[in-house]
Amino acid sequence: MAATKPSTLHEDRLFSSNPLERKIAKELYDIAKTLPLVCPHGHVDPKLFAENAPFPDPTELLVIPDHYLFRMLYSQGIPLESLGVPRIDGGQTEQDHRKIWQIVGENFYLFRGTPTGVWLSHELYEVLGIRTRLTGETAMAIYDEILEALAKPENLPRAMFDRFNIEVLSTTDSPIDSLEHHIKIRESDWTGKIVPAFRPDNVTDFMATGWRQNIDKLAKVSGVDCSTYKGYIQALENRRAFFKKMGATSTDQGVFTPFTAEMEEREAAGLYEKALKGEATAEDARMFTGHIIMEMARMSIEDGLTMQIHPGVYRNHNPEIFKKFGADKGCDIPMATDYVNNLKPLLNKYGNDPRLTLIVFTIDEDTYSRELAPLAGHYPAMKLGPAWWFHDSREGMLQYRHATTETAGIYNTVGFNDDTRAFPSIPARHDVARRVDSRFLAELVAEHIIDMDEAKEMIVDLSYNLVKKNYKL
Repeated sequence: MAATKPSTLHEDRLFSSNPLERKIAKELYDIAKTLPLVCPHGHVDPKLFAENAPFPDPTELLVIPDHYLFRMLYSQGIPLESLGVPRIDGGQTEQDHRKIWQIVGENFYLFRGTPTGVWLSHELYEVLGIRTRLTGETAMAIYDEILEALAKPENLPRAMFDRFNIEVLSTTDSPIDSLEHHIKIRESDWTGKIVPAFRPDNVTDFMATGWRQNIDKLAKVSGVDCSTYKGYIQALENRRAFFKKMGATSTDQGVFTPFTAEMEEREAAGLYEKALKGEATAEDARMFTGHIIMEMARMSIEDGLTMQIHPGVYRNHNPEIFKKFGADKGCDIPMATDYVNNLKPLLNKYGNDPRLTLIVFTIDEDTYSRELAPLAGHYPAMKLGPAWWFHDSREGMLQYRHATTETAGIYNTVGFNDDTRAFPSIPARHDVARRVDSRFLAELVAEHIIDMDEAKEMIVDLSYNLVKKNYKL
């Protein structure tokens, strides 16, 4: 029986079991569900849309790029090698994609109750038209169904983009990237809007792998001599201007902590010169990064790019996996984060300036009501990023709304972003966010905290207007 059990997506999923709240949530969701998707921060490779080639197979599409998925499988003792995850050390990995998909099917039960299970079920049902539950017994039949679906014109990357009703999608790009794929997209006759976002971590963090070589690349691509700190800053400004010309509206800093510190130019120049010689310490890197975040805020005031900070992640916590497979392989762990003290220098200098839009993220839920909501509820420049990464989920989103709304309201938040490499999961992630926000607002209506007409305006703002406004899209 289990082998042929049909796959279903209940129309009331993620809504409250309270009948009144469920009824209100359904009415609000009916408004939100047809709104265009605005995707201001993600990691989809622009090459996908530049080449517009068919997706090769289910494993390449849904498994290998998705660290949410193989993270869970690894936790159950399934080696990443057996899942086809490429090794950077030259080691062998499984090349038989059917065998990999079979492993996923046999272990799909592990994702019951998780956001990954919700997303993948949505992708299979809504995006690919699969009507059978994924199990070990059905894996090969579903594999063949997906292969057939991927051969259809409506499942080419650009066609999916249009079918998903995506209004704009922002990628995340290094300052030393030529943006060749973005250029190719702009030169094509396709009207889909793909824009870059400026992510400078590999040239601002002395401890980043290949930092010194990246500085040479920055000098080459910008045409600015980076042998001095002044030239380095000019090169960053040069690249920001190029990104903006290519449609960018935002920058992003992925930092260990949100530490900020203003340094005199000579002090920053001294640390930069020390790093060029290969003599910088971890403390030097911390101080310089804290200073560069201040510089990025200054630049954002000047060029108008929205600024994002994504801190609080102990990246590559498992050295064995990092050595074999590299970064972004499911072994990044949330950690406690101090925003009040770390952001004080930045907010005291620039937080009162309405020309700056500073979006701050966290995966430390303890800081929602104690630190982040009060900060965003005061400083005009600061806004709260949505529940992110480990909390991009039913429970995470609800806790975020409950913990922040009373202090910051919804208008000091910025809607939703999907933050994904797995392109077909984008509509699933937005659907979850819109359902959860409908549920949250329904509770406020049912308890007579807001009126229904207000909730109807708020669901549009949460789903569409806030993200467009704060990311200047």
